[in-house]
Amino acid sequence: MAMLQHTLGIFTNPDREWQRIRSDNESFLRVYLRHVPLMALIPCIAGYFGVTEVGWSVGSGGVVKLTSQSALLMAVAAYFAQLIAIYVLGEYINWMSRSFGVADEANRRHYEGTALAVYSAIPMMLAGVALVYPQLWLVVSVYILAACYSVYLIYEGIPILMNIPKERGFIYASSVITVGLVLAVVVMVSTVIVWSSGAGPVYIS
Repeated sequence: MAMLQHTLGIFTNPDREWQRIRSDNESFLRVYLRHVPLMALIPCIAGYFGVTEVGWSVGSGGVVKLTSQSALLMAVAAYFAQLIAIYVLGEYINWMSRSFGVADEANRRHYEGTALAVYSAIPMMLAGVALVYPQLWLVVSVYILAACYSVYLIYEGIPILMNIPKERGFIYASSVITVGLVLAVVVMVSTVIVWSSGAGPVYIS
């Protein structure tokens, strides 16, 4: 129930919901396991269906799809990439918390860092629904909107969740977003390396 409440709350009233998330008495592992493994399935399942059943086209060309085996491998890789990226981001937020004057105890800081990473990533995971219809313009548009909202959640959430001044929170949030971008680049580079090793997608025209 708390999962649904917090997920809805970060869209309807994020400031109030960050306060509620801060007041939760949970471990970092629980907030991670309760949300990420399930939510990360959304883009993977939607993407698998989209590229195997719907397909996409470029210009006036015909519809292109992927083989089921190829799509499954990519979906599994994307799933674990999300799990790792969100966990690493949470650990970075926790690691940097003392540098930005977060005064909470170690266990609380660990929870707060993980919670920030988890809930700010939810818009991106929900945006994966767009992959059911994998047209470039649609997917890019939806993910840009989701990314913008995730950035907003980080800037709004850090001062509240970490209980620090907004000025310090702004710098903290900027460093978190920078690391998030680095993680995205690492995932993309890893994808290129995997594809170049012969494990790339297999197309069906």
